[in-house]
Amino acid sequence: MAMFSISLHSKHFPSPMLTTPSSTKCLPSATAAITSRRAMVFGSGFVIASWFNLANLNSPPLALAELLQDELQQEEDNLVQLFQETSPSVVFIKDLELTKVPKTSSDEVMLNEDEDAKVEGTGSGFIWDKFGHIVTNYHVVAKLATDTSGLQRCKVFLVDTKGNSFYREGKIIGFDPAYDLAVLKVDVDGYEIKPVALGQSNNLNVGQSCFAIGNPYGYENTLTTGVVSGLGREIPSPNGGAIRGAIQTDAAINAGNSGGPLIDSRGHVIGVNTSTFTRKGTGVSSGVNFAIPIDTVIRNVPYLIVYGTPYSNRF
Repeated sequence: MAMFSISLHSKHFPSPMLTTPSSTKCLPSATAAITSRRAMVFGSGFVIASWFNLANLNSPPLALAELLQDELQQEEDNLVQLFQETSPSVVFIKDLELTKVPKTSSDEVMLNEDEDAKVEGTGSGFIWDKFGHIVTNYHVVAKLATDTSGLQRCKVFLVDTKGNSFYREGKIIGFDPAYDLAVLKVDVDGYEIKPVALGQSNNLNVGQSCFAIGNPYGYENTLTTGVVSGLGREIPSPNGGAIRGAIQTDAAINAGNSGGPLIDSRGHVIGVNTSTFTRKGTGVSSGVNFAIPIDTVIRNVPYLIVYGTPYSNRF
């Protein structure tokens, strides 16, 4: 919160010197006397006004309260704008299991949840580019990635730049369990979508503000706020290894937030929300939450898009 201070300096104000555009001359004494009197009256009024303002600031807080209210309103407006600009780039992911292998692969058949499929889980993701690539956690789509039955599907809900909601089947094109990352591809023909703005994670500082957007427990477009609580953490990966350099935050991350973006105060993605510690037996978040740093994501996702496998598996 900004601090405001007003300093009043007691100074001697010299009598004003009057000049003409072409030269400097002494005015007649009568004129000078009138001018001097006006200066004295002005000076007295200035002092009285100054003390009046000081008294107002020292007397309780109407003016100060209004200042603080304006500042809080500005902070709130900034946060609302941040969410409105960023949330169209966040998607809602549903994992589905079909009741039977369909004869056709059309969306109408396979995405009818009530009759043809049951929801097995939900998660989040974000739009990587305008071609329909979606980044999420591997553990969000692990069943689809390892499916051999042909019954697993993925339903992705998006919003285009005009605010129109639509959904498409998500096809998995690459995944890397070592970093808990996966990339889906959806058909966005006829829609213009908004990719996220990518930030950096190598210049983060503990204490700076951060925000998580996702779909906890299936509640779409949920915003939570917090700070960067720690850096350089090590968290387990789905393949039993370790993900190093993770970001710790107290911004609430719960089931369904996985795969969604962690953003900074400019709306730039600084991490992928992936895990949380929970109190044993409660399922309640402890406030110790983790995100995969965006620098790691930027290094790995292009290989998943182009080759379908991580860089480490190609050489």
